Amino acid sequence: MEVLILQHPREVGRAKGTARLLHLSLAHSRIVVGERFEPAALRALLNPTARPMQVLLLYPHTPGDLALLAPPPYDAAGLAPPGQLRLVVLDGTWRESRKLLQLNPALQSLARLPLRELPTSRYLIRKAQRAHQLSTLEATCAALAQLEGEAQAYEPLLRAFDGFVAQQSGYRLAH
Repeated sequence: MEVLILQHPREVGRAKGTARLLHLSLAHSRIVVGERFEPAALRALLNPTARPMQVLLLYPHTPGDLALLAPPPYDAAGLAPPGQLRLVVLDGTWRESRKLLQLNPALQSLARLPLRELPTSRYLIRKAQRAHQLSTLEATCAALAQLEGEAQAYEPLLRAFDGFVAQQSGYRLAH
């Protein structure tokens, strides 16, 4: 499975950002920085190869949002095999990721992957309003595990993430 991470420019270089760690940990990932993408360039990012790929957006359902196009329905039964899937992940604060979605209609036209059985966030150095608001890395690991049917496959990455969180927490306590 391929992962395309669209990172909001404000997230580049943030010490607590998880997209770079995710990208460095996944062999079939690509990270692209931007806010408003030229439509043809975005289409090329979403499906850059000659072989057809099913593209899914990792983004929660936003009922009643008049500013966004209604996404096509997600059909788990009609899902392509993992080798023919591309998962698009928006990296930024909720406000930044929403802006990425609003400014890029091609993203709005993608089926959204609904995450099931969300774990409690392990990202203890970030303030979240709810326990199940996950970092980019955590949400992507949950999505990949769900799509591939292999929950344990991403546990080593999540354990490494725990080390990253502990290290960052140690820096905060020392200063």
